[in-house]
Amino acid sequence: MNPIERSIEAILWNSRFLVLLPVFVALLLAIGVFVVTTVDAVIILGDSVRYVDPQISADDRTVLRLDTISNVVAVVDGYLLAAILLIFALGMYELFVNKIDAAEGSEFAERLLLIRSLDDLKNRLANVILLILIVKYFQAALNLKYDTAADLLSLAIGVILIAGALFLSGRAKPEALNEKGEKSSDG
Repeated sequence: MNPIERSIEAILWNSRFLVLLPVFVALLLAIGVFVVTTVDAVIILGDSVRYVDPQISADDRTVLRLDTISNVVAVVDGYLLAAILLIFALGMYELFVNKIDAAEGSEFAERLLLIRSLDDLKNRLANVILLILIVKYFQAALNLKYDTAADLLSLAIGVILIAGALFLSGRAKPEALNEKGEKSSDG
């Protein structure tokens, strides 16, 4: 192999380090979303104290309950988004740069970082995104008024579609792989 080819291949191979930019940005965004969501959670806890006020009317208590539940769902949504960003950062780093040495031998890391390909990363992200969409649907369903049978039918159809999406996402699991990344005969 001549020196020009060697240089070109070295440049191409080392270009994978460009992935460090989105890895660090995703990590910073995850930290930001964790902070914002935690502040929101603390605010919700503070607002929840009003719920036990004996002088609050039943109608105001009902509105406060729905608002609190909706806001809690938004907090769950925020934490799920932060988790997506972390999974993305960890997965991209492991796929393109290097294994994370600090995670070696950790049983927890095996569950979290079992990302051997872009498809593995995509599947993990898709599952968390599906959870976020379900949480968003639940949040929207809490805030809607159900005045007619058509409104209730729409809610029921949405729930059935969510159940179908969960069913299909559970069936789309890749075959079990052994430690060498080969298909196992027992999975």
